[in-house]
Amino acid sequence: QETKEEKEKRLNDLAKRNIQPVKREYLIIEKEQVKKDVVVTKKEEVNTLKKTKEQNRKKRVWEEISGGQSGSVPKGIANELNRFTANMRDFHYETPKVWNEIDINEPLSRSKNFPHWWQEHDIPAAELRERKLIDFSDKVYVAPLTTIGNLPWRRLLISLGADITCAEMSLASSLIDGANTEWAHLRRHPDEKIFGIQITAPKPYVSGRACEMIRDYCQVDFVDINMGCPLDTVCNNGMGAFLPTKIKKAESIVKSCLAVLPCAVTCKIRTGWTNDKRSAHTFVGFAQSWQVKGHSLNCVFIHGRSRNDRYSRLADWDYINTVASLQDDYAAPLPIIGNGDILTYHDYEMSRKTAPNTCNCAMLGRGAIIKPWLPTEIKEKRNWDVSAPERLEFLKTFVRYGLEHWGADETGIARTRRFLLEMLSFTCRYTPVGLLERLPQRIHDRPPRYYGRSDLETLLSSPAATDWVKISNMLLGPAPSDFSFQPKHASNSYAIPAAQSYSSSDADAVASSSTKGPMRDWG
Repeated sequence: QETKEEKEKRLNDLAKRNIQPVKREYLIIEKEQVKKDVVVTKKEEVNTLKKTKEQNRKKRVWEEISGGQSGSVPKGIANELNRFTANMRDFHYETPKVWNEIDINEPLSRSKNFPHWWQEHDIPAAELRERKLIDFSDKVYVAPLTTIGNLPWRRLLISLGADITCAEMSLASSLIDGANTEWAHLRRHPDEKIFGIQITAPKPYVSGRACEMIRDYCQVDFVDINMGCPLDTVCNNGMGAFLPTKIKKAESIVKSCLAVLPCAVTCKIRTGWTNDKRSAHTFVGFAQSWQVKGHSLNCVFIHGRSRNDRYSRLADWDYINTVASLQDDYAAPLPIIGNGDILTYHDYEMSRKTAPNTCNCAMLGRGAIIKPWLPTEIKEKRNWDVSAPERLEFLKTFVRYGLEHWGADETGIARTRRFLLEMLSFTCRYTPVGLLERLPQRIHDRPPRYYGRSDLETLLSSPAATDWVKISNMLLGPAPSDFSFQPKHASNSYAIPAAQSYSSSDADAVASSSTKGPMRDWG
C-alpha cells in the first residue's frame, strides 16, 4: 500500500507528463475477474469431461443389458443404474480424512483437531447401551470365503445347519466408490438369522467411512475387519495380513469402526507374517485395550497359519490356545475363535481338546465347501455317509437358489453355472465315508482316483473340468458353444493332477495330467 507522500509524488509525476491517473482498484478487480473466468472455464471443461465419461458408461451398461443395442440409454434405466451410485457420491461422511490425528478417548475440550466432530456426530448414548454383541459359543460359523461364499451358497449352508454366516471380503475403498460388484456381496437373505460383513481397508478414515455407509444402507449383526488375507494384491496395498505388522494403524482402523457402528465389531488375523515371527499373541494383547466409549472388539478370529504359509501347512491349534491363554490381566479378555483344517466332526473335537481356552465355536472354511453338510455332522456328532443322489440334491438346491438370486435369464444361468463349477472344483475332493479304509478323512489327504459305488458317485469325484461341466449340463442345460471355464482359486495344499480348465474345443477330450494355466492360491 502507498503512503500519502508516495501517492502525491506519483500523481505529480503523471501530471507533469500529462497522463491521466488510473485507479489501481480497477486494475486489481480486472485481474481477479480474469482469474475467476479462467477457473470457471477449467471447471466447465472438467464437468463436461466427467459428463461425457458418465454418458459413455451408461451406454456401455445399456449395451450389455439390452444385448448390444446402440443408442442413448432410456431415462428410466439410466436413473435406476445410477440411483445407488448417486447416493454414494452425495453421501455426507462424518469421519474426517485425518481421523488418525484425533484421540477419541480425550475429553472434547482437549481435542486439538476437529474439536466439534465428536460432539456433533457422536453415537447417542441410547444406541451405545443397546449395542448388541454376538454370542458365538456353541454355534457353527461359516467364515467369509472369496468367490464361493455368495448368497445362494450361504443359503445352502443355512439349510444344512449353519448358525452364523458372513459375506465375502469387500474392499472398503470400493464400497465408498459405490462399486456394484462390491455392494452385491453385502446382500442379505431373510434366512440368515445372524449375518456379518467383512471389510478391509488401508487407512482408518477409509474403514470409518465405509462403516458409515454400511450402517445406513445395510442390515448386519456384526462387521468383521479382515487383517489376515494373504493375497499379494491385498497386502501390497497395506491391507489384509499386512495390518497386524503396524499396530498403530490397526488400532486406528478398529477404533474408526467402533466409533460409527452400532453393531458388534470383530477382527480376523493370522498367526503372523512368517512362522519365525509370530505376532498374534502380541496383537491380541494390544487389542484388549482398544476401546471407544467403553466398547471393544466382540472377539478375534485366528487362522492357524502364517501369511507365508497360506494354506500349505496344517493349522497350529497349539499356538492358538497359547494366544488365548496369554492375554493380559489388566483388561477384560477377548474371546478367541480358532480356524483351520476342520473337515469332519473329529477335527472339531480334536481342536477343542488342543485349544480348550478358545471359544467353542465351529468356524468353517474350506471344509464347508468340500462338504456343505459339515454343519449337520458337527451338530449331530456323526460321520454322515452322504450318497450320490443326496449330493446331487444339494447341488440342485444351490442351482435353485442361484436362479432365484441371479435370475433365470441367460445372464443368470451363466452366472449360476460359473459358481456351480467353482463349487464342484472343491466338492470333488470329498471321499465317501463308505469307501474309506480309515476314518476320518483329513483336509490335506490326497486319495487316489477311485470308482464310486455308482456312476454318479464316480462322476462327482472326478477332478476333471470336463466332468464338472457335464454335471452343470445336467442341472442347467447344455453350455454355450463358446463356453470356457478356469477355476479362480487353487490350493497349494491340494494339487489335483488333472485338467482343471475347460473350453468347448476340448469337451470330448480326455483330461490331461497337467494343470492348464497359472492358478492363484485360494485365499
